[in-house]
Amino acid sequence: MATTDIRLSIAQQTRFALRLASTISSPSNADGAASNAAFSPLSLHVALSLVAAGAGGATRDQLVAALGAEGPGGAERLHALAKRVVQLVVADASVEGGPRVAFANGLFVDTSTPLKPSFMETAVDKYKAETHSVDFQTKAAEVAGQVNSWVEKLTSGLIKEILPGGSVDSSTRLVLGNALYFKGAWTEEFDASKTKDGEFHLLDGSSSVQAPFMTSRAEQYISSSDNLKVLKLPYRQGGDPRRFSMYILLPDARDGLWNLADKVSSEPELLEKHTPTWKVPVGQFKLPKFKISFGFGASDLLRGLGLHLPFGAEADLSEMVDSPMAQGLCVSSVFHRAFVEVNEEGTEAAAATVSMLNLVSMQRDPPKMINFVADHPFMFMIREDLTGVVLFVGHVLNPLLGA
Repeated sequence: MATTDIRLSIAQQTRFALRLASTISSPSNADGAASNAAFSPLSLHVALSLVAAGAGGATRDQLVAALGAEGPGGAERLHALAKRVVQLVVADASVEGGPRVAFANGLFVDTSTPLKPSFMETAVDKYKAETHSVDFQTKAAEVAGQVNSWVEKLTSGLIKEILPGGSVDSSTRLVLGNALYFKGAWTEEFDASKTKDGEFHLLDGSSSVQAPFMTSRAEQYISSSDNLKVLKLPYRQGGDPRRFSMYILLPDARDGLWNLADKVSSEPELLEKHTPTWKVPVGQFKLPKFKISFGFGASDLLRGLGLHLPFGAEADLSEMVDSPMAQGLCVSSVFHRAFVEVNEEGTEAAAATVSMLNLVSMQRDPPKMINFVADHPFMFMIREDLTGVVLFVGHVLNPLLGA
């Protein structure tokens, strides 16, 4: 897969991510609008691409279109992208000093519906997926426990329950589960002794909470324009070329979160347009600590994006299942859970990197001092900057929730 094709595919994947983020970060979505939220569009994109590998006809076409790969060879582009992403972007780098990444992707299929060898080969080779033959018909509760244990093991106990109770029953034939955990250390740590409680304004405009805010006098990567401030916090780099960063997207308006979510969805290039490229001196700098564990059934959200065939009676999964029963098979559920934590931990950046960034800054006009006070609801993203792959998107309504 050529570099140009990969970048195009990643751009399409990002558009899918931001459409889904807008749906989750919407006042009409009870789960996302009532709590802090985090999800991995990358994990969902890879998982649904795997379903596309087993789909035929209109079902495959709808999956390919929803995932942003319209046109001839779209399914093959999805598989090629998934292979590169699974092998490179979400590979664990903690042994080399980089972020810790735990990725889980799997299919649990009832014994009455054996998978086709060609689909199995694609699932294992390109998606690093685990496939499990299970007995939903007589042991549905046990299978749910098996799925949860599988995810818990693959995420080192950080995600304990991806399937809620009662989510599968004897009619279930196929469950797709995926999980992605990420934790990186900042290149420049925050001094925990300087973390102070402060006022965080809630969306209703009339109430606030006292939350712990990290502070710093060090220069930061910040951009400010179009009623939006963007903070880039790089993670410590490991022994490979990947560069992970968290982006905090802070609307100027205290109640601007939902409008920002809509704007991000309608302008996929917004983050690129506002990515800070050099450090600036800061006046006031406050960023709340937060911890989010968020899970949801993705089926309804995906239907809202026009993806309904895989989940209904008209589903065509004939390329997945080697059985006459394939005609009656559909994806019964897609469950997703993500975990994101932001605190003071981190290490100093390498001297060569800091020197280079300082040199770039000195070649420009002296930067103006910028305040960055995240004392009201904001969005965040975690991205691998070399490829542009977005691992996580979410929003913080109240940093005390889940703490």
